[in-house]
Amino acid sequence: MTRRFAEKRLVIASHNPGKVREIVDLLSPFSVEVTPATEFGLAEPEETGTTFAENAVLKAHAAMLACGLPALADDSGLAVEALDGRPGIHSARWAGEERDFTAAMARLEQELEGIPDSHARFVCALALAWPTKGGEEWAASETSPETVVFEGTVAGTLVFPPRGHKGFGYDPVFVPDGYDITFGEMTPETKHAISHRADAFAKLVAACFGEG
Repeated sequence: MTRRFAEKRLVIASHNPGKVREIVDLLSPFSVEVTPATEFGLAEPEETGTTFAENAVLKAHAAMLACGLPALADDSGLAVEALDGRPGIHSARWAGEERDFTAAMARLEQELEGIPDSHARFVCALALAWPTKGGEEWAASETSPETVVFEGTVAGTLVFPPRGHKGFGYDPVFVPDGYDITFGEMTPETKHAISHRADAFAKLVAACFGEG
């Protein structure tokens, strides 16, 4: 049975301001004090996982062990069909240390030059970890009875040049199925209703924050 979240504080194990904003917005209906990992001075752990879920668990465990508080981590990215799922878990790394997503989108456009297939999907894995008992640690690639993982996706197509200045990351080149505007052109409210992160959050909320 999935553990219900009854604590009053939660650490967001992310150094990405855009992700933190979205997570804070999505958690706003619940009575929980949300604190970004940056406020604790936590360094970003090396993402050595081979999947979004593994990296989310790794980040959640690192923050939970460092702070002694429940931690929620997100690992997400863009998977492009014609590129065999790339950039995938390396989506942020394509932007470099400076997190230059303008350059990352330019690289994406270059790699897709001459390829007619523009199908892609955003993927999000959320890992929620509670403090360990007795200081026990788990391998980063494993979940435990005190860790839960939820995944969400949203399908769409890529467009170039980028459109819109809302959102973050690859949002300006991604048009979700059923829409004619990019995530970068959408209001936060519209994006929150349909995004990969919203999909994962709906599963998290139903399992850990819902009634019952």
